[in-house]
Amino acid sequence: VQLQASGGGLVQPGGSLRLSCLGSGFRLEGYAIGWFRQAPGKEREGVSCIGGSDGNTYYTDSVKGQFAISRDIAKNTVYLQMNNLKPEDTAIYYCATDRFPVCPVPPDDGSEWGQGTLVTVSS
Repeated sequence: VQLQASGGGLVQPGGSLRLSCLGSGFRLEGYAIGWFRQAPGKEREGVSCIGGSDGNTYYTDSVKGQFAISRDIAKNTVYLQMNNLKPEDTAIYYCATDRFPVCPVPPDDGSEWGQGTLVTVSS
């Protein structure tokens, strides 16, 4: 039972990436899923969250209008579409859930975490 994050890579400034968070061994449907990131030398930061019961979406101010979170129930996957990427978006991105239906997902050990996927924005 785990979350599997993927889709990171090296992209030039202004480019786009789509991250995926796949539920392995359990259904994500009904649970809030959060995306977090941690840049070198910085604390982990909550980026976005999608509710399980209401489907509401939330974004930290720095990515509003730039990132979009969505859910594909059939594929048991939550996506984070990242557009107009900037060097300051460089980080390891993680998805997590505490298996509750509403956001936010607590950024602590009580939540279940995927392994992280590295996003590097550089020319």
